[in-house]
Amino acid sequence: MLTSVERLLFIRAVPIFRELRDDFLVRLASVMDELSFPNSHSIFTEGQEGRSLYIVVSGKVRVHLADRELARLEQGACFGEMSLFDAEPRSASVTTLENCECLMLTQMQLYDAIDETPDIAINIIRLLSRRIRELNQKLNARENNMATTKVAEFR
Repeated sequence: MLTSVERLLFIRAVPIFRELRDDFLVRLASVMDELSFPNSHSIFTEGQEGRSLYIVVSGKVRVHLADRELARLEQGACFGEMSLFDAEPRSASVTTLENCECLMLTQMQLYDAIDETPDIAINIIRLLSRRIRELNQKLNARENNMATTKVAEFR
């Protein structure tokens, strides 16, 4: 899949790892697992126990709740990060939209890395905060659209 140099360069470009030192990135790149998934493959399902974060190397995935799509993710995007921290079941399902290559980081690998370089925790918190903010904006937009529709129907 990726050579060690390609893997390092790829991980360096991923937002949650962008500000980390090269020595840490080299270590992180060396412990991550490389996975290949076929088209229409369920990587994990809502409610399933999980302790790993995935990064899309190639291909596309769909994040969804049953038939409702929440997001489409492409190269460089992360998913599954919530389960690394809260020990709760997966909050959504992820299915490939085409053949897909991913890197996987387990909870234990991450915790070992955070002990060594706490900055990674700050970057992950930023990522989670950004996703919550985006979801709040989408929710507010839907509520505003619904309110506008109801007012228009009432007139």
